[in-house]
Amino acid sequence: MSLDGELSSVRLTLDLWHPNCWASEATDRTGGGVLAHAVYNSPKTDEERPNTVKGLFTAFGDTSGEVEGLLDAIRDSEHSGEVFELQERFGRARNTPGNVVSEFFLEYDPAEMICPTLLENGFVHSAPVRIEDGSETWKLCFAGDRSGIETSLDDVRETAGAEVTVTSITTADAPGRSARTQRLDALTTAQREVFEHARETGYYEWPRETTTRELADDLDIAKSTLLEHLRRAESKLLDP
Repeated sequence: MSLDGELSSVRLTLDLWHPNCWASEATDRTGGGVLAHAVYNSPKTDEERPNTVKGLFTAFGDTSGEVEGLLDAIRDSEHSGEVFELQERFGRARNTPGNVVSEFFLEYDPAEMICPTLLENGFVHSAPVRIEDGSETWKLCFAGDRSGIETSLDDVRETAGAEVTVTSITTADAPGRSARTQRLDALTTAQREVFEHARETGYYEWPRETTTRELADDLDIAKSTLLEHLRRAESKLLDP
């Protein structure tokens, strides 16, 4: 997919896992998390040295011990290189993800990155990637028509062996788009599925033509889960 011209107005948040990721592996084993900021090419000093990239990251956690445990787990991963710690900070400042944060550089194999695969399929990240509990959260813009998103995500899954879930998808204001469409775009995939099914089966008719128990059974989810998605969807749709 070409990235020439302007990016579309579609923005997504993905919950993502892919194999051979040192950050997912480390955060799955310990507390705390990692923010991935930027990646730089590492120049080769000789022909025998393998190609590597060096990334700037922030490890965060509630305590210094939690952060140190996370950094030790990163060092122990067979998919990571040497960790170069820059500084440790204490205290929850604005935009700081934890009570203790430690910035570090890490050199690793670019073949184990998923960013190039996302980019090749039209997904351009728009914020630092957050990794916690063995999973990555990506905030992305999609460089293409919204109708092509699912096909591009399938290509990412197949190429990288990744597990990808869309947790939100929104479209910026555009001429001719109704307020209702804009608000529907603010719903997560699960919220939209539950709301649309409730609307289609007469939940909002008077008298109601279905119950929340029947809706939950239709979607094969717990009633409490359905109610949570439905109430959150209603809150977003009604918020002026």
